[in-house]
Order: sequence, then C-alpha cells, then structure tokens
Amino acid sequence: MTRILSVAAALAVVMTSLGMLASPAAAHERRAVGPYTFIVGWTAEPALAGQTNGLDLSVTLTADGTAVDGLEKTLKAEVIVGGGVATKRLELSRDADQPGHYTSGFVPTRIGEYTFRIFGAAGTTAINERFESGPGRFDPVEDSASLQFPDRIPSGSELAARLDDVNTKVTIAIALGAVALAVSLGSLALRKR
Repeated sequence: MTRILSVAAALAVVMTSLGMLASPAAAHERRAVGPYTFIVGWTAEPALAGQTNGLDLSVTLTADGTAVDGLEKTLKAEVIVGGGVATKRLELSRDADQPGHYTSGFVPTRIGEYTFRIFGAAGTTAINERFESGPGRFDPVEDSASLQFPDRIPSGSELAARLDDVNTKVTIAIALGAVALAVSLGSLALRKR
C-alpha cells in the first residue's frame, strides 16, 4: 500500500511539473470568455520600462483547445496605464507560425501597472474584457536599473528631472546676470554724474 502511495505521489509531482512546463507563459492570465479561452500577457518577460515589448494574446476554444485564427480582423486592443490617464490603441498581428496567437508591439515607458483591453467580436460572441497586471495575472512593468551592467543608464524620467533642474538653474543664472548688469549700468550712470 505504501509503495502504491509513493508511486501515486511521484506521478502527481511529474504531472504537475509537466502541466507547469506546458503553460504558455509563466506570467500570463488565462480567462474563459464565452466559449473561448483568452491568454494575455507580455511578449517579453519581465516587462522593463523603455524596452520593446507588447501584448501577447492567444485564443482557443475552451471545449477542445482548438486555436482560433483570423481574430486580428474582428478584435481590437488597447493598452491603458495610470487608471486611464494614458491609452494607446494596438493593432493585432497574427502569428503566422502559431495559429490563434496574436501580438502587438510597443515600448512601455512608465513603471507600474498596465491594463490590456480586448474588445470586438470572436465569432458571434461580443468581447469586452480588461486584463490587468497584478498577482496571479501578468506582471507590471519594472525598472531595468537592477539588470544594467556595467554602467547604469538613467531612465527617461530621471533625464527629464535633470533637464528640468538644469533649466531652472539656467533661468536663475540669467535672472541674476540681468540684475547684475542692471546694477552695473546703474553704478556707471551714478559715477558719470
């Protein structure tokens, strides 16, 4: 009896491992939408700010796992950041090598949570789904600083902050120069009298 339980436990571990290896991506969200299964995430993981990435979408029939092709004509997508502060329309491209697989590239520039909205129609089913990054779903966009080697490259927001600082200092220097010039000219005018 113990031997049967040991074999059953080992078999369960192997089957679970195979199931994890067979999943399309570690950080994608799988969701039933009508008769379909949608799998949504990033094309490249981890998603890093300032690096080319994009929407990765696979659609299959839930009943038998058959890939659903041709949805690039009937589905639309957009990426949303900041709770709707910024939205970008995405053009879905069919993956010629993998039926039922669609992508749309862009460069996420802000660190944090992102939402993919998929809408339109799949067959006769109306689709309007929001896939949000977070635990148990796909990952948020991360800062690439911890992966940079040997030199750390400043992010776009860090460069913008530095530029703002330089602009402020230049404005102050110009204002002080104008005041100094006015004082000098006033002093010269007083000396000539």
